[in-house]
Amino acid sequence: MASVFSGALRLTDLDDFITPSQECIKPVQVERLPGLSGPIKVQSDGSYVQIGIDGQETQLKKAQITLNDCLACSGCITSAESVLITQQSQEELLRILEENNQLPEGDEGKKLIIVSVSPQSRASLAARYHFSIQETAKRLTGYFKSLGVHHVFDETFARDFSLLQSQKEFVSRFRRRESEKGTLPMLASACPGWVCYAEKTHGSYILPYISITKSPQQIMGSLVKEYFSGQTGRKPDQIYHVTIMPCFDKKLEASREDFYSDVYRTRDVDCVITSGEVEAMLDKEGLTLTDVQPQDIDVMFPVSSDGELVNHVGGGSGGYLEHIFRYAARELFDVSVDQIEYKMLKNKDFKEATLEVDGEVKLKFALAYGFRNIQNLVQKVKRGRSPYHFVEVMACPAGCLNGGGQIRPQDNEQPKELLTRVETLYNSLNTRKPEENHMTETLYSDWLGGAETEKAKAMLDTEYHAVEKMNNALTIKW
Repeated sequence: MASVFSGALRLTDLDDFITPSQECIKPVQVERLPGLSGPIKVQSDGSYVQIGIDGQETQLKKAQITLNDCLACSGCITSAESVLITQQSQEELLRILEENNQLPEGDEGKKLIIVSVSPQSRASLAARYHFSIQETAKRLTGYFKSLGVHHVFDETFARDFSLLQSQKEFVSRFRRRESEKGTLPMLASACPGWVCYAEKTHGSYILPYISITKSPQQIMGSLVKEYFSGQTGRKPDQIYHVTIMPCFDKKLEASREDFYSDVYRTRDVDCVITSGEVEAMLDKEGLTLTDVQPQDIDVMFPVSSDGELVNHVGGGSGGYLEHIFRYAARELFDVSVDQIEYKMLKNKDFKEATLEVDGEVKLKFALAYGFRNIQNLVQKVKRGRSPYHFVEVMACPAGCLNGGGQIRPQDNEQPKELLTRVETLYNSLNTRKPEENHMTETLYSDWLGGAETEKAKAMLDTEYHAVEKMNNALTIKW
């Protein structure tokens, strides 16, 4: 929840920020004028001037950042980006709801509107309004249904699929690592900020290492638009799917061409709203969750035997390291791991976990959060010096619970204090392993026709695309 930008790029006096949540990771090169060797300074209006030897100031061309340049760190996404704002905003959601509510039942244009809520956003809203996780879920359900939403789902089931698929993918990569260069370390793919950064700055050097498993958001999109649509007798384009997420990068992820159906001309996720934007929607109406009548959570699939919400172990970013570590230890070395011991390295956002069998290291995993740690990791991977088999990579320091789209501190509360409360609430639910939810295996067989079918790959896997570099100073050391 940093409030300042890095020395590489400092933007001031902007009034169109969604949120200045993190330091911008993209440096900007300002060309000096030939023949002038004086320093460059930034004026109060944001313009650049170069000071000559005689002290005279010469105006320089202003540096600009657009969505095409964006590395999706949530640090500097502004309302000038029309695609992001018009298609991925609470205003767009409210417009769709208003239009939909005006159509009579049975009208062909009336859509089934579905909202999927991420566990991290639910924890942020619970901290903001001082409710338990379960009560927050019920009040969010009541609020969205009062607006005209038909179903409000929990995203935890989609994360079951993402974790299961990631486990299978890692074991497969590990077993064929001797025959295929570039399969390890496997780098987690659930963070779109990290994926976008890799595509735009490291291209083909890094992309083969990134897990091809979709994020929970996009698997939820597949479940809603492909599975649930069939269960309700609707086509995918007759459903409008909204997700509530902890970061703005998820808007970019939902907008990727990979998650667009040319047949039905619809996206798996039509609109992404952050936790903070839900708060803004309530504020606009002069409401808090206290004013909302709670309703029972909708269930697309049962996630626990008693209908209560559950969580996954392993921290606020989904627990990819812990689940893959335990699964790999059991599948590859017949070792049952009850407790994972972490070794903190350079900072609290860079930790590693090791599995030793008979004194020999068999598995070495790591957590790398924040772009400083990510850069160090990427350089080691590119040089073939990474000691790890798997790395859980997240762009935000402290992970998804600290995402750029989470609700800001209130009433002079410090960011660290708020983050601690969010983490406590997030961890307050009972946990279970994804393989303990037998509905996933049913869907693997009945919906997908097996874990290795083409349909399973289309619904659960994705691919990445190296972006050609522009001459934009991305190679500057910073």
